[in-house]
Amino acid sequence: MSPSSGPRSTFTRLLATAVGLGTALALLPASATAAPSAVPSAAPTAVPSAVPEFYDPPAQLPDADGALIRTEPLALGVRLPGPGGPLPGTATRLMYRSTDAGGQPIAVTGAYIEPAADWAHGGPRPLVALAPGTMGQGDQCAASLALETPLGIDLGGGSLSVGYENLAIYRFLARGVAVVVTDYAGLGTTDRVHTYVNRVDEGHALLDAARAARALDGTSLTADSPVGLYGYSQGGGATAAAAELGAVHAPELPLVGSYVGAPPADLTEVIEGIDGSALAGAIGWTINGAAHTDPGLGAVIDEHLNDEGREALNGTATMCVGDAILRHAFADTRDWTATGRSVGEIVAAEPEVRAFLDEQRVGERVPTGPVRVATGVRDDIVPHAQARQLAADWCASGADVTYAPIHLPGLGDGTLLNHLVPLITDQGAAISWLTDRFNGEGTQGSCP
Repeated sequence: MSPSSGPRSTFTRLLATAVGLGTALALLPASATAAPSAVPSAAPTAVPSAVPEFYDPPAQLPDADGALIRTEPLALGVRLPGPGGPLPGTATRLMYRSTDAGGQPIAVTGAYIEPAADWAHGGPRPLVALAPGTMGQGDQCAASLALETPLGIDLGGGSLSVGYENLAIYRFLARGVAVVVTDYAGLGTTDRVHTYVNRVDEGHALLDAARAARALDGTSLTADSPVGLYGYSQGGGATAAAAELGAVHAPELPLVGSYVGAPPADLTEVIEGIDGSALAGAIGWTINGAAHTDPGLGAVIDEHLNDEGREALNGTATMCVGDAILRHAFADTRDWTATGRSVGEIVAAEPEVRAFLDEQRVGERVPTGPVRVATGVRDDIVPHAQARQLAADWCASGADVTYAPIHLPGLGDGTLLNHLVPLITDQGAAISWLTDRFNGEGTQGSCP
């Protein structure tokens, strides 16, 4: 261990991350957490967790993607009385059908929120399909649960979970925009592992959430309601994937624009960026998700792990993002392997693993409708260069791309702040850009 990675340095960086997270997110609603339980191998199965029975999928699923399986009222954790009902709106918990990367039908959960505010512009009320940023891999981390449960802190168990996406959701609702949120494949639903940053699983889940919202009875949406996609970080990767898959998977959706914030477009580069950072635990979620999709990959990775690495992967399988920061901040994956090589080095040396990660890359297909790609130029967690390359690749394909580099001073390498702060500072511009698309306004793209 180098001097710069000793206990004092680690504590200092963790303190900086905690202070930044607390300052930016302390007032936002959040999800509850549950104590993690052991998972037996590098290819984990779904782990029981403290979620309502609603999240248990039925044995039989509908035939069509986006078809509703079940619904129930959802009480928002932050709401006020209003003249026409609770503010900012009325929420419904959803379970709907989607299709995973292997072509198999799956159940996915999420939530739809009908705004109390009127849509003040012309045309029918629009719908935003929101892809959450990194929530974790435990079912209790699902974004739909975060909508109803306040900030969860368990000092005894060292657990912290923050539903930071609620701010963007509420800002859309205040503008009269309806919102549907996906929990993604395996996050919330108790029958499978969350396939973190899997391109097809995420893209399908987001598009099918929009379909499910349009199929829900009693909403103000119409067949002509324009649809926009919104996501940052993991959510940015999901919106990018959905924009690329939309024309094939959900051609009937009137997609008018997609906000792609800090997208992990190239996972090989992202693994390098998060190794040793405050979000190092996300490497565990990536491997766990890949191993669930392709069990053969789990066996390949497991050959390289030591006991500490296996314990890290098993533990992260039931953690939320706050838990992972508390327990694995600034972890060096060289400590997880039997040979002392990093996970990034193992990926480079194993063709099967590298090929799987290459398949997750976005930017090689033409997106549907205009896209706005935003990335902090100092982002070292989801590296700026690979996100900018996504914009360049889409420009080369002839897409309508607005590229928005976010210039901020450096806030500490690896502390997560260079990645987190642009989420907040760019949010207003991102919401306004998408609102302009709902209003039918043209774009001023960045492509040559």
